Amino acid sequence: MNATQHLAPAATPQRVRLVAVSGGLGSPSSSRLLVDRILSHAQRSLEAHGIVAETEVVELRELAVEIAHNLVTGFAEPRLRAALDAVRSADGVIAVSPVFNASIAGLFKSFFDLIEPGELRGIPVAMGATGGSARHSLVIEFAMRPLFAYLRSIPMPTGIFAATEEWGSARGSDGIDERSARVARELVDAIRHRLWADGGARPSTGDAVLSALPVRGGGETDGADAGSGPGVSAASAPGDDSTARMDDDPAAAGAPTIAATTADFSRRSLQDRAKREEHDAFADLMSKFAGTEVGDS
Repeated sequence: MNATQHLAPAATPQRVRLVAVSGGLGSPSSSRLLVDRILSHAQRSLEAHGIVAETEVVELRELAVEIAHNLVTGFAEPRLRAALDAVRSADGVIAVSPVFNASIAGLFKSFFDLIEPGELRGIPVAMGATGGSARHSLVIEFAMRPLFAYLRSIPMPTGIFAATEEWGSARGSDGIDERSARVARELVDAIRHRLWADGGARPSTGDAVLSALPVRGGGETDGADAGSGPGVSAASAPGDDSTARMDDDPAAAGAPTIAATTADFSRRSLQDRAKREEHDAFADLMSKFAGTEVGDS
């Protein structure tokens, strides 16, 4: 028996499906450019953890007629059905829409109107938007986050907005890349913890981006921290030091709770810990307003 016969067979790498939805109407479009940035970072992050990512990009502009037909007839044609099935079966979704008239694109909304509440239950969703001005950056918070929360998916704490002016400069493009890396990192954290909850390898204790949230959240160590700028949504507003350092200390950062029902999560201990931390932080805050310390009589 030679030495090679003693080697254990190589472990089969885990595989996940990432599906990105681009609501851009042009070709090329800034929405598709942002999708590609996030998708690229997510792939590299997953590969760094030994996870193979199978990716698919759904271009809604190519499905506009089919989406309209489905809305009025209730019948999904084959191409549209395949796109909807891809989103429903994904391990993680990246959703990016342009901003029209101060809200998400009608085509983008119409596509997700074809998905029933609960069909995306527990699926992590990274959200992004593009537009001509940073004044539209809150569209992620008032239009996209409620949509995906209603569908019972898990919208990531950080959204990314990319203004037109950012694509035209090296500094702006670098900022988009840094923020894309952060959003992708959060998405990968959530995907890895879903794998763990379903019987996969447990993430290392050093992973902490989402560990303070009541989700199957872990973390990453690769990529740059999010930069400040117009593309940082309310979950990571410029100048907010606690949020900017979430990667280093999520508990101190006060990471926002993701809107979802308790039925979406299987790790009760994570929920209990998050509630305890939230209650402790609230008690400390109220004691400061009252001029007392917690525990004082």
